[in-house]
Parts: sequence; structure tokens; C-alpha cells
Amino acid sequence: MTEASPSPVFTPATRFAVPGRIAVNERAAALWQTATLTEVRRETPTVSTFRFAVPDWAGHLPGQHLMLRLTADDGYVAQRHYSIASAPDEPGHIELTLDRVEGGEVSGWFHDVAKPGDEVEVRGPLSGFFAWPGDRPALLVGAGSGVVPLMSMVRHHRARGLRVPLRMLVSARGPQDLIYARELGEETTPVFTRSAPEGVPVGRVAAAHVAALLAEQPAGGWEAYVCGSNAFAEHASRLLTQAGQPVDRIRIERFG
Repeated sequence: MTEASPSPVFTPATRFAVPGRIAVNERAAALWQTATLTEVRRETPTVSTFRFAVPDWAGHLPGQHLMLRLTADDGYVAQRHYSIASAPDEPGHIELTLDRVEGGEVSGWFHDVAKPGDEVEVRGPLSGFFAWPGDRPALLVGAGSGVVPLMSMVRHHRARGLRVPLRMLVSARGPQDLIYARELGEETTPVFTRSAPEGVPVGRVAAAHVAALLAEQPAGGWEAYVCGSNAFAEHASRLLTQAGQPVDRIRIERFG
């Protein structure tokens, strides 16, 4: 049997500042840029993806986020941090996937008012801690909209044809609430907490789910990325450590 040719290597524009952390280009991240909305895609009844053209976007790494600034006609300004959903393989375009937040002024504007051609301002990419350059086996664990930065990693993995192992465990209330359901493939294990298809058990992410993923140990071990609410992040990281995942190889991004 002949040895497979090496997989494409993704070299990030940034550099490793210290092992496990990626330096952020502070100069590029400090500049506000105009982002023009070009497309809106419905993901679930309460979640949509918003695609923007940003001609001078310097690029990002899967897992990074940005700051978005929305200015009203009366001059009122609102700013929010949002994870980048798209892979870094489409120059000049980025995608954000936003949940409708009850009473949220920015998410409400996007879901109820925004249309193609509208402009907002963005600044980034920000933070290198949660970024995945595609160089290590990645074990992704998310809940609800916590899947957004993880999906950027999955898309990058596919777009580059990377052979480094990647697995994702994602929790949703039910099939109708599973963000990116149409895109998820064999790398993903969904867990449903309230309703599930016939024959699929209902319940929280449990030790058995994590154990099944960690049973396969690639060379060098897994780098785990956990994203979700505070409660979910604590629960998932505890399961990972109890299953033997080293604490210093678990990266957590939480919200709420």
C-alpha cells in the first residue's frame, strides 16, 4: 500500500505568541470596516445567518470573533461581539449566525429590519485563544448557538481537505433547533435535550457521549473546544476532564 500524500497545510497569517495561543494582528483588528449585507439564510425558527461583503477584511482563523457596530439614524450606537461562522477561505466575505434574543436591540434589528444592501461596521478578528489553525486534532463540543465558532472550524476542515481528525458533539433542544442541520455530516454527533426523532434518546450531553469521542485517541491527543452557556461550558468541561482530557488542552468560550 502506498503512503497517502500529505494533506494541504494551512498557514495562518498570524503567529503563535506562546504555545497554545495565537497572536492577534492588533493593527488590523483596531480598524472599523464597512460590511454590506448580501444574503440572509434561515437556519432555525429563531436563528439566521447573515452574509456580508467586507472587501478589505484581513482574514481570520476559525474560532475567532469580531466586534459589530450598528448606528441608528438618531446617532445611537450599539456594539456587540459575535463569533465568525464562515471559514477563512472566502476572501472579502464573512458570515455571522445570530439567535433572536428576547428584547435584543441588535439581534432584533437583524431579524426584523435588516435586508441585503444594508451596511454595518465590523472590527476584527479578535482573540486568538479559541482559534483553531487546523494543525491539531480537534474535538468540538457546543450547545445552541455555541456551535457557531465550531462550525467555522468544520467548514475550514472541509474546504481545505484537512486530514487531521475533527469530531463535533452538539446539543440542541430538538431537531428543529439544530443550527446548520443541513450541513452537518459524519463528523457530528447531535444530542437532543427535549425532543428527538423516533428511536433517538432525549437527554443532556453525558459521560457516554464524551467517552465515545475520546475512545479514539489520535497521535498527540485532542485539542478540545467547548462553547455554550456558562452552565453548559462547566458541565461539558467537567465531563471532558473526568474522561481523561487534559485540563490544559480544553479551551472554553462561554456566554450568558
